[in-house]
Amino acid sequence: MSKDIDYATATEGKRAETEFHKCPSCGGNMVFDPEKQVLSCPFCEQSVDFKKDSTVKERDIAAAFDLAEKWDDTSIVSCENCGAKFVISSTDVALSCPYCGTSHVRKSADLAGVKPNAVYPFLITAEKAEQFSKKWAKRRIFAPRRFKKSIEARNIHGVYEPCFTFDSDTLSRYEGRIGKTKTRTVRTKNGTRTETYIDWRFVKGKLSHFFNDVTVAAGEGMDQKSYSKLAPFDNSTIKVYSKEFLAGYSAKHYTKDLKTCWNESKEIIDKALREIILDMYGCDVVGYLNVSTIHNNVTFKYVLLPIYLLNYRYKKKDYRVAINGNTGKVCGKTPVSFWRVLVAVLLGLGLVVGMVFALKNCDVEIEFLQAALSFGINSLLLC
Repeated sequence: MSKDIDYATATEGKRAETEFHKCPSCGGNMVFDPEKQVLSCPFCEQSVDFKKDSTVKERDIAAAFDLAEKWDDTSIVSCENCGAKFVISSTDVALSCPYCGTSHVRKSADLAGVKPNAVYPFLITAEKAEQFSKKWAKRRIFAPRRFKKSIEARNIHGVYEPCFTFDSDTLSRYEGRIGKTKTRTVRTKNGTRTETYIDWRFVKGKLSHFFNDVTVAAGEGMDQKSYSKLAPFDNSTIKVYSKEFLAGYSAKHYTKDLKTCWNESKEIIDKALREIILDMYGCDVVGYLNVSTIHNNVTFKYVLLPIYLLNYRYKKKDYRVAINGNTGKVCGKTPVSFWRVLVAVLLGLGLVVGMVFALKNCDVEIEFLQAALSFGINSLLLC
């Protein structure tokens, strides 16, 4: 963040109130300890426990729509530790002072729109998250051997990403033409052959289904695809939102409002309902399928998800990796070795040719396939 900001112009006189936690023993800045689940002082190792409530309640969605509009503004924060002033965005829930590093958590009353009401706490430390990411990176088949030998994490930090979860009791009416792919043996002049066909059927009916915690990513830092790769989070660990969980981490407010996320949730539910209907009839092909759904007793939670972010640098290029701070699951990108990909493609082609050859020469089938597989694996290890 630049120190040369015109604060008066940027904020138009707005002020944001934040809180931070001082150690009762030495006055240092306390942070949340994922292993002990307490506030801990990194200077004198003093620990302070705080109330944790697991009774997270669902919220009525209709009453929250008016509060969930998007916003775009900034405010000034005065750091109570060093006295410096800096700009805080409306999308920041928690962040560190750029001058002294003090962790500031925005007061809930000062947050625009819907307030967070649940949080999955960090359960693993940054050090353990780095270990998980290194093990993951070293298992990447197409990552270069040189990268794996010199792998080193950069800029690791923890952030809480926002999401909305939705519950809905659905009642659907459907009708359509769906089918199942089958095979049959057909007689020909030269004997028999196997052909594939689709056994079509018309369906019509009703379906009742309850959806629990359909989750939609609501921030700029994590999209739905990334969430799906990092999920699930341990539902037994979810807690009522409390500012203490955020001490020492940054946290983002939602940028996609409740209505937008609810519409995305309905798309996810619609796709799931279609899969349920196809599974009910044992079908895998759709001619057409019309589904009309009514959503009853819709509720939501605004949840903060713990994510560690880091970069791996290789040949002057950065590769971003994310780690689920609740479970240790990893997703991201690593460099790709051209030679490893080439060997894998050649190995695949070789195995196909080998299978054809083996079918014609059964006596050498096992020896040929074993030799080809051994050659391919050794080649990948050397790249």
